[in-house]
Amino acid sequence: MNIGELSKESGVSAKLIRHYEGIGLIPEAGRTENGYRSCHKDDIHYLRFIKRSRELGFPLEDIKSLLGLWKNKSRSSKQVKLLAEKHLNELDLKLKQLKDMSDTLKNLIKHCQGDHRPDCPILRKLEQNE
Repeated sequence: MNIGELSKESGVSAKLIRHYEGIGLIPEAGRTENGYRSCHKDDIHYLRFIKRSRELGFPLEDIKSLLGLWKNKSRSSKQVKLLAEKHLNELDLKLKQLKDMSDTLKNLIKHCQGDHRPDCPILRKLEQNE
């Protein structure tokens, strides 16, 4: 299977496949006699796993750990759960930060007249040194 076929089957672009190889997330593909990449069908499963992990927002380092745990059939689910809980806590923190930013912007927009006058609470807030 060549990289184009692997890309199509896995839903991961050829560029990302090369990147994942380059950073050691997936094994480097073998080469045919004429130098083309020769990928294995098992690579589809790895790439789909990575793709789903990325869709959930896991960082690459955590995905590398998750892949190792996935391949290790003697692992405990506790290790996987700890990684997922850590990621969920990070997502919750980001959500709180985004909510705070949204609330601040809503308040600033509410208090901005948006007319011909130069006075603007949005710009005043942005210029503050807090």
